[in-house]
Amino acid sequence: MNKKNTPVWGTRIKKKTTTAFEKISSSINIDKRLYKEDIFASIAHVEMLNRQKIINFKIKNKIIWGLKKIQNQIVKKNYVFDYKDEDIHMSIEKKLFELIGDDAGFIHTARSRNDQVLVDFKLWLLKSNEQLIKILDQTNKNILKIAEKNIYTIMPGFTHLKNAQPISFAHYILAYIEMFNRDKKRLNNNFSNLKENPLGSGAISGTSFNIDRSYTTKKLGFKIPTGNSIDTVSDRDFVLDFLFASAVCAMHISRLAEEFIIWNSDAFRLITLNDKIVTGSSIMPQKKNPDPLEYLRGKVGSSYGNLFSMLTILKGLPLSYFKDLQDDKKIVFEAYDNLIDSLKVLNEVLKNFTVNRNEMLNLANKGYITSTDLADYFVKNLNYSFRKSYQISAKIVNYCEKNKKNLSDLSLKEIKKIEPKVNDDIIKVFDLKSSINSKKSYGGTSFENIKKMIKKYKNA
Repeated sequence: MNKKNTPVWGTRIKKKTTTAFEKISSSINIDKRLYKEDIFASIAHVEMLNRQKIINFKIKNKIIWGLKKIQNQIVKKNYVFDYKDEDIHMSIEKKLFELIGDDAGFIHTARSRNDQVLVDFKLWLLKSNEQLIKILDQTNKNILKIAEKNIYTIMPGFTHLKNAQPISFAHYILAYIEMFNRDKKRLNNNFSNLKENPLGSGAISGTSFNIDRSYTTKKLGFKIPTGNSIDTVSDRDFVLDFLFASAVCAMHISRLAEEFIIWNSDAFRLITLNDKIVTGSSIMPQKKNPDPLEYLRGKVGSSYGNLFSMLTILKGLPLSYFKDLQDDKKIVFEAYDNLIDSLKVLNEVLKNFTVNRNEMLNLANKGYITSTDLADYFVKNLNYSFRKSYQISAKIVNYCEKNKKNLSDLSLKEIKKIEPKVNDDIIKVFDLKSSINSKKSYGGTSFENIKKMIKKYKNA
């Protein structure tokens, strides 16, 4: 837009845009959240233009004054976002014309909306990545608090959702710190591409003006300028990187949510959710439903959809800029909003549930979950191969199942009927604490290992 409230391409395009196209062409309701980045980048750009003697000092100051006034109006909610302005960049430029007159036209010297949009977008993503890493740090702190209180809480570890081997609940919950740390690593890896400055690439071929890309790179907090103007305006790899990292993180949240939904069920009762994070039923007075967890489990679908939407848009898209790319910001903003909301809800869940230790222990005493320890005993004490030991252990389990006994209920005499060479020290194999403590391999569930890992995570 210019001071006559007509599009900047009005000299070339003679007829008014159709209403339908005008509506779909406008993105201001989405990209208006980039206003800070747009103004920040524009100020750096005009400062560079002045340093390079492309515009004079007076014009530079007028433009910067106008941009700061616009930002102040937006912050104070005294600014009207009109969809006819098409996007945030044109909206701000139009307002600048109203404030300072024709000198506003110098702001777009030596740049295109193509590189302008990318600068704004990358600056926003840099900040958003940092915010996500920060809330993931808080999530890990909440998990550590839970783990510290539950080092000696015994539960069955599950494979195929069947009782497998005894573990500490702390060991279980610490698994999510590993997942969220990988999420942080993926987000940190994004900084490499995000730190490349697109400003100066123009529409596709760069610019004939004697600009200083190193100056704007430093001023805007980037590391280096991008190396190829065509690739720069085409590139959305940094968008895919963010969407992939967001989708994986959402998947990790969904896995935890699913397990908590199962464990909170009347069938398991391993945890109890506080009334702060449940809802009731419109017809069943007794119900306390884990709706926040179901919300977290469901949101991963949107995260996957956002990633695949962007991949589909980019598939087979020729170089360099096309209108197809307009949806990139909508997709990223939605992915970010969903993930940040999900992490906030997850942290509320982590602070508002109770571990039912007795139920966990009772369940751990079912399902013959020290059977592997029994097989290991035969290997260590009788020098049998593991396969032979496995077969003997399976026979003992079959005996227990037939006689409706737990392994811990067996007498030495009963065991000797199946394997005569055993001694009375075999009985300790069936103790759940002994089983857990025996898993001393690095990364295992022994209580000492857990204490060391908690310390390691705290010091990281």
